[in-house]
Amino acid sequence: MRKMLSLALGLLAVLATAGVAFAAEGGTVLDSAAVGTAYLAAAIGMAIAAAGCGIGQGLGLKAACEGTARNPEAGGKLMVTLILGLAFVESLAIYSLVVNMIVLFVNPLAG
Repeated sequence: MRKMLSLALGLLAVLATAGVAFAAEGGTVLDSAAVGTAYLAAAIGMAIAAAGCGIGQGLGLKAACEGTARNPEAGGKLMVTLILGLAFVESLAIYSLVVNMIVLFVNPLAG
């Protein structure tokens, strides 16, 4: 229940601030409030992505350490799988960084 409430409130916050970011008239330069909102949205988005990836990497490392402690002979196979999994999780943070750079440096309203 708590997860759903926090997810709903987060979604509401994103939807509430997105309109301000794109509220400028067509063909004009974004005003400072909209630019500030875009910066805030990018910062919050990157923080959420980094936190999620950090939690995912921590849980993966925990599981690999527990697996190695239970079966030390399988440590090599677990290490390869762990490194591959961590690379996949880290790629999600890189995708989020790319999207945030697009939000910050591309003006969708400039004609």
